[in-house]
Amino acid sequence: MYFSLGVAVVSVFGLVFTVSAFAWICCQRKNTKSQKTPPYKFVHMLKGVDIYPESLSGKKKFAAPAATTTNDSTLHLDLEKRDLNGNITTKPFHHHHQKVRSSPELELPSPHAGFTQPGVMDRRDLPSPSSTLSSQAPTPAVDKPQGEERDGGLGTLHFSLEYQPERKAFIVHIKEAHGLSPTDEQSLTSDPYIKLTLLPEKKHRVKTRVLRKTLDPAFDETFSFYGIPLARVSELALHFMVLSFDRFSRDEVIGETLVPLSGIDLTEGRVLMSREIIKRNVKKSSGRGELLLSLCYQSTTNTLTVVVLKARHLPKTDNNGPTDPYVKVNLYHGKKRVCKKKTHVKKCSPNPVFNELFVFDLPSDEGLRDTSVELLLMDSDTGNSRSSNTVLGRLVLGTSSAGTPGEHWREICDHPRRQIAKWHAMSED
Repeated sequence: MYFSLGVAVVSVFGLVFTVSAFAWICCQRKNTKSQKTPPYKFVHMLKGVDIYPESLSGKKKFAAPAATTTNDSTLHLDLEKRDLNGNITTKPFHHHHQKVRSSPELELPSPHAGFTQPGVMDRRDLPSPSSTLSSQAPTPAVDKPQGEERDGGLGTLHFSLEYQPERKAFIVHIKEAHGLSPTDEQSLTSDPYIKLTLLPEKKHRVKTRVLRKTLDPAFDETFSFYGIPLARVSELALHFMVLSFDRFSRDEVIGETLVPLSGIDLTEGRVLMSREIIKRNVKKSSGRGELLLSLCYQSTTNTLTVVVLKARHLPKTDNNGPTDPYVKVNLYHGKKRVCKKKTHVKKCSPNPVFNELFVFDLPSDEGLRDTSVELLLMDSDTGNSRSSNTVLGRLVLGTSSAGTPGEHWREICDHPRRQIAKWHAMSED
């Protein structure tokens, strides 16, 4: 009985305590809601002073000690990032401090030299839109014209001159060349070699070996000319011609340089020299066009192979219209024509490509001795059957031919079974 009464009393006290605690909590909440919310929130505590936004308005400043710690600067940054309600804003609030510039009228140094507050960029350091765009825009590379880089030159030739009086020998040592002009458009290289001629007689002609695929060839070759007195050397001149070897057509001239020997003292030993290679002064043909021709003499079968490859720079017709060219090939034994052939007509082509091969059986067992080949570059006139075709140019190759045709003929006679191709200028008759 007493036990039950004790349990009931404890239960009553627990219930009263619970109700009282609940009522007290409700009263506290009610009192809290009934209190008027201050217009501004508490922002921060600096040096034990409550800071409210109204105290930061106008030109008012807080007097801070001279020795301000890093933590104070950090608190100051937090103030500048909040608005009147204590919220973070992107536009900093203008708070004035002794060590931080807060207005244009206040010219105060920063706390530390070179100090930059984290997360804040000075207005003076902000890049302008125009400067930002100009810094992001790529700077185009300014290429110098080719004429300014080389000043019209096609490379440089290095050589040396020497005279040995005891042997009466004039010695030319071709060392190297640099910066030659490329002749192959695909590989942008050349196969250079040099032809050297002693002027004015042109009796002494030599050439170097061919160096493959290079624009800076190192020849390192020496040529000695004997029987020339020292007094005679000053009257001579050296003509260097730089060429690029072409297996299937005429070698292309890269450039040349002329070196007069007057005024060069060779009595004291070797003289080192360098000369710029310039463009060759080529005399233009009479305007009848040029023909690329390949010849091969087969001594075993006693035959002559003529390959008409292509033509270029053909003249226009009388009415300034395009030409319809073709080539007639006539084989002569003495003054008698023994065989004739012709290529196909290339319509409206000032630079036709034929690539046609003809094989002639030589009438004499003496080979090419009394044989000659005549080539006629014709313009086909298919519109008028009564009029004869016009002869644009003529070329004759034989033992009595002069210039390039005669040289070409002698080469195939001296080198049987070798296919040799050369460009030839066509003549009028």
